[in-house]
This record gives sequence, C-alpha cells and structure tokens, in this order.
Amino acid sequence: MNDPEALLHYLDVLLKESNFTKAARELYISQPYLTQLIKRIEKKLGTKIINRDRIPFSLTEAGMIYYKYLENISYSDQQLDRDLAPYTQPNKEIIKLGILESLGSFLLPRLLPSFLQKNPNVEIQLFENSPRKNETNLLNGDIDCYIGQTPETISHDLDYLVKNGEQYYVVIPQNSPYFRSDKFILEADDLDLKEVLQAPMVLSASESAIRHQVNGLFQKFHIKPCIVLESKSIITATDLALRGVGLTVSSASILSRMRQTPVNLLKIDENLIYINFFIATKKEAKISSSLQELIEEFKNLDLS
Repeated sequence: MNDPEALLHYLDVLLKESNFTKAARELYISQPYLTQLIKRIEKKLGTKIINRDRIPFSLTEAGMIYYKYLENISYSDQQLDRDLAPYTQPNKEIIKLGILESLGSFLLPRLLPSFLQKNPNVEIQLFENSPRKNETNLLNGDIDCYIGQTPETISHDLDYLVKNGEQYYVVIPQNSPYFRSDKFILEADDLDLKEVLQAPMVLSASESAIRHQVNGLFQKFHIKPCIVLESKSIITATDLALRGVGLTVSSASILSRMRQTPVNLLKIDENLIYINFFIATKKEAKISSSLQELIEEFKNLDLS
C-alpha cells in the first residue's frame, strides 16, 4: 500500500472507530489486512504510530509526524498532477482562478456551472487565498485571473472588469439594546449608525475587503471601535454576530445563507459602504478565448 490518500483515509477511519473490526468493515477490507498493514508500517518506521492501549485510539508523536508526511506527499502528488495537466491533457485548457474563499462560496456557484457546461474542454483550478496573495500570484503569472472586491485598491498593472456589488447591513442580534422585535430590515435612518457602531463588534480580519470599508466607517464617525473578536472569515464573523457575540457588518450574499434567527439588519447607506466585485487579468497578458468567455459570464451574472 503506497497510496498516501488511501493510507490517510485508513488512519482516519481507524482513529474514528477505535476498533480494527469496525474500521475494516467501513473500509470494505478484512480486519487481518488492516491489522497487518498498520503493523508493517510500524515495523518499517521502527516505532508505533497509533496508541491502541486506550479508547479512543490516538496517534503517537511518531504517528503525527507520519500523518503529516502522508499529507505532504498527497499534496505534492496533487500539485504535480496540476502542473503536468497542460502536457498530460493537451486538449484541455486550464484556467487558474484566484479568489477569496468566502467570496468564492457566493460567486462561484453562480458563475461556473453554466460556463463549464458550455466549455467541457476547460478545467478550472481554484487558488483560494487572501486578496493580496491572489494579486501577487496574478502579477507573477501563477494564475490567469483573480476575482475580488474593491477594484480601487488593486495594482495598476492589472486590467479588470467591474460588476455591481451588493447591499451591506449592520447585523443586530436579539440580545442587543438596539434590537427591534417589530421589524426585520431597518432602514438607514431608523437608528443612529454612529451610535450603533460603538457597540461591541465581531469583525472580519484587517486584511479583508469589507474590513477596510468598516474601518473607513469608524474613521468617518471618529469612533474607536470596541472589537470583542476577529475572524479571518466574514462567514464566521456573521454567524457569531447572529448568535449574540456582538454586532457585525455583513453583506446580503452572506446573510442569505445563514439560518433564520431573531435579528435586525440595519441597512447601511450605499454612499458609506458599497463594495463592487471585479475580475482581473494581467495587463498585456494573452487572454484565451475560454478565459474571455469566463469574463463575459462574470459580466452577465445576475446577482440580484
């Protein structure tokens, strides 16, 4: 057994079940085979990789090193396949697309299905990184395009097409003194935004596009924010706000995916926060017909 992906799966199931017979049954292999496989690995390594003396099973220190080793091999194998794709699949076009994970969870399900259906010879490789990392990758030629927010902040060495953005709200949970039980959506003039923004806040991390805009709000109103928690994910920050950890600023696309709960959404005037989406390519880079079609699909997206 030299397949790192399969070995990782075997170890995951064995650790979950903490029983060789149950794990073997779930893996559709025999219990003796699984037992001998682990023993062969331990003999080869010269040390135990699984603590089997107590339930639940756990990895030994050596086992953790071996597990990480398998993960690295698996990642390297996948990366090799991606790098070789232009040569091993010459009839398939590869488009390397950079995007922030939380933004991708909103835009990509709307963008990619119809595009891929029309272009079966195209493979999309996603690079889910921070905006600055995606921009650097695009400038270095490591990716073909980058979908992001706030095009005003990107490098002048990039060409981009702008798509209208969306409404932003202050999320006010039920435990806030600003919560109103008689309404769901609050208009911008229903509450004093400056006063609301001085409440305890849970926000996305400082490198996020929305956080830049929120920081601009604080500066506009000369507020020193009371930040109780920060998260790299706007989705996590929004969910925490919905559960009463603090107020946050979030978008319609994020909020539409959250579970219904007693909450107010206070509209923020578009002159204060309105984040546009964009798709960028490197200036003077050769744009394939498929990538151009992807850009057109992005341009024609209905995000209402």
